Amino acid sequence: MARLFGTDGVRGVANVAPMTAEMVLEIGRATAYVCKQHPERRHTIVIGKDTRISGYMMESALVAGICSMGVDVMLLGPLPTPGVAYITRSMRADAGIMLSASHNPYQDNGIKIFSRHGFKLPDEEEDAIEDLITSGRIKDIRPTAEEVGKARRIDDVHGRYIVFCKNTFPDRLSLEGMKIVLDCANGATYRVAPLVFRELGAQVVCIHDQPDGLNINRNCGSQHTEDLRRTVLESKADLGLAFDGDGDRMIAVDEKGHEVSGDHILLICARMLKERGQLKNNLVVTTVMANFGLHVALRRLGIQAGVAAVGDRYVLEMMKEKSAAIGGESSGHMIFLDHHTTGDGIVSALQLLAAMKEAGQSLSQLGGLMSLTPQRMINVDVKHKPDLGTIPDIQKAITAAEAELQDQGRVLIRYSGTQSMCRVMVEGPTVEMTERLTKSLAGVVTQALNR
Repeated sequence: MARLFGTDGVRGVANVAPMTAEMVLEIGRATAYVCKQHPERRHTIVIGKDTRISGYMMESALVAGICSMGVDVMLLGPLPTPGVAYITRSMRADAGIMLSASHNPYQDNGIKIFSRHGFKLPDEEEDAIEDLITSGRIKDIRPTAEEVGKARRIDDVHGRYIVFCKNTFPDRLSLEGMKIVLDCANGATYRVAPLVFRELGAQVVCIHDQPDGLNINRNCGSQHTEDLRRTVLESKADLGLAFDGDGDRMIAVDEKGHEVSGDHILLICARMLKERGQLKNNLVVTTVMANFGLHVALRRLGIQAGVAAVGDRYVLEMMKEKSAAIGGESSGHMIFLDHHTTGDGIVSALQLLAAMKEAGQSLSQLGGLMSLTPQRMINVDVKHKPDLGTIPDIQKAITAAEAELQDQGRVLIRYSGTQSMCRVMVEGPTVEMTERLTKSLAGVVTQALNR
């Protein structure tokens, strides 16, 4: 079978391999077995989920698998992914599992696993879980009688997580007098996000906060800010904040209705930390997808940039390796390692608001710290993912595009780590050239990978 774990856990269409109830049960059993290798005691795994309709089915399968291995379960219900990471660590559980396909549409679902310390599970433990399943060894390990586990629901997790988020916002600051529009993507932040910002003093307007199991991420959230931009202007708000389905990403909209990218937010928050003397090693970690304009702006501020592969796990690895305090992606997935072990959309929003308060500037003014280089990306659906370096037509097209761009732009073609698609991105000196080269390359990729 194909590898089970991708760059961000297991993901796919719900009720289709690998996201079937049978496979989820096996993942639960294998995860529980790996967790039991820690010192002898009663073991516990926490489970959270977003608002997709398939979450009920997947949650039940996970509980059955985990309990069948003699490990107890604490059910958190709908809670953002970073909330699951926090609860796992604060309740000293052996692991935390989040059922979510993040920004994907409702028909998809996925599994993200956190270690007892609140970090995404390392590769070696994912490999151990996968080997137990693919080898079939997990089928022969069956505790019985009083050795099986039990499950219970935890009712106060929202309050705990809200307090955690609020504690990342400086005590000396308040959001009183600010009007904020929140787009909860009909996802996991719909309960907790409004309370966090209201309790810090803001006037909050909520949109897309009525999940029905089918509308998560549908024309809303961090990937679709049209409604948010319109509502910010209509309500004359100071800014808008859009989360994705599981709440680990955040994209902002300024008071003029303009979208503010993750690169902008990363820069704004990095400058705040530098001015406070809290920017460890004077370093920001970003990815190869970051806009070229971010690197220009960082150099202007005298801040160094570390460039990681795409994916929050790779950003985190470099942050830990280089002792950085801040890192993130253009998508709005940001990690503030002094506050949390993983990307957290609400925490990121609070750091952005703190930067606005400390600078005494609007978001549009702070956005002027950086000018975006024209960038275009086209996602090409693919049937297979062969090594791109072995496909002559694609390599020839890349060489030709780079020759035209010279040193005024770049080409990046890579596969998505979570979806069956190839991302074709070009940055160039003009919008016209960038658009033309991206469409041309996407056409070559489409032909080469869908024969």
